[in-house]
Amino acid sequence: MPPPSPFRAGLAEALGAPALAMGATFLAFGAAVAEAGLSLSWALLCSATVYGMAGQLVLLQLAGAPAAPVLPAVVAATAANARFLPMSVAIAPLLGRGRRRLLALPFIAITPWAAAMRRLPALAEPARLRWFLGFAIASWCAALATTAAGHLAAPLLPAWLLAALLFTNPLYFALLLAADLGRPGVRGGVIGGALAAP
Repeated sequence: MPPPSPFRAGLAEALGAPALAMGATFLAFGAAVAEAGLSLSWALLCSATVYGMAGQLVLLQLAGAPAAPVLPAVVAATAANARFLPMSVAIAPLLGRGRRRLLALPFIAITPWAAAMRRLPALAEPARLRWFLGFAIASWCAALATTAAGHLAAPLLPAWLLAALLFTNPLYFALLLAADLGRPGVRGGVIGGALAAP
């Protein structure tokens, strides 16, 4: 039996622990949108286009305020997701050459980025972008599906559970970093990031 295509391999890898971790966070976001009195379409549009929990929560907080101004909300959400710029710069060399790698830009988020930074160096260059797109599109679809589920299930979810679910994806990311502390160059970056966080 031939091995799966890089796209299908990435898709299959995403539909395990990464999708569960992201799904828990987006489930909580969907419920928070419903609690704020905003529509399911607003929740889905926000998850699909902002696709970064920090920016989404900032946008939700500002959108839920009475007579919320649009421009400050967009600027605040963009600033909250500014971390995606250095992440994009870091991953760009791994995605090959040429304009086709621009297809990856809408899907740069913590979970796909972290998985790709671990997985792509071991793949042949022609397979890297296809693997990333498989993983990232599966993650994005999981985020949208769980946003919708959270919005619909909001009346059934207690506040303490929603608060815990929001931290699932950052915890998953922290565990990935901890697992990589033995790799060259990772320890310094993690320690530097931890020291710079305050």
